[in-house]
This record gives sequence, C-alpha cells and structure tokens, in this order.
Amino acid sequence: MSECIFCKIVEGSLPSHKVFENDDCYAFLDIFPAGRGHTLVIPKKHVRDIHEADALTYSKVAAAAKDVADLLAAKLGSEGTTVFQMSREAGWQTVLHLHMHVIPRWKDDGLHKPWDIAPADDADLREVLQQITK
Repeated sequence: MSECIFCKIVEGSLPSHKVFENDDCYAFLDIFPAGRGHTLVIPKKHVRDIHEADALTYSKVAAAAKDVADLLAAKLGSEGTTVFQMSREAGWQTVLHLHMHVIPRWKDDGLHKPWDIAPADDADLREVLQQITK
C-alpha cells in the first residue's frame, strides 16, 4: 500500500516516534495528540479497518494496545487510559489503516467524552436488538 502513510512509517520511509514494536505491530506517538503520550498502535501489514481485519490480526493489535497502555501508565504515571478504535469515515477514521488510539489520562486533563451520556429508551433498545438478532 504505497500511498498509506502508516505503511510508510512501518517500512521506515517516513519518520515516527516509536514507542513499541513486536513482530506484528508498531506503535508510535500521534503527531496530533489528544494529550501527552497519545500513541497509535497499528498492524505492520496493511489492513484498512476493523471490517477488513481478520480476527487474529485485530487481536494482535488489541494485545499490543494493552501492552502500550501498561507501558504508558508505568512510565508517565497516568491515572487512567482511554483506548479508541475508529473505522470508516462515519466512524471518525481519518487514516485508512487499522489503528488504535491509546491515550494516557489524568484527572482534569481537559479531554471530554465524544458523546453525551443519556439513558436509552427501552423500546428503541428492543427494536435494535430485534434487528440485530433477526
């Protein structure tokens, strides 16, 4: 995938601030961070998003994200962690290479939830469940 910025980072033709690497995944500091230590975890092979990833590839990225979260907590002394995986444009994905955001968190760090928390209507929940399980 010669046009993919993340593939270019993995191959070394674009620079990055590497945080973690194993045989299957690579993690580096986000250049548009939500907060201090915001790290992206990607598979080394090109996979567009969660829907195109096989379960094994996705599980390897998730496992690497766990390792990165633990590393960042230990080294930066964060008080919590937020992990995001966004797929496709409507899901807020901007780089079309599967990736997880691992964001160290501190109380009162200024970040906010991406949606307003409100209770669901039970009838709506039943309707959605019926559509899913039909």
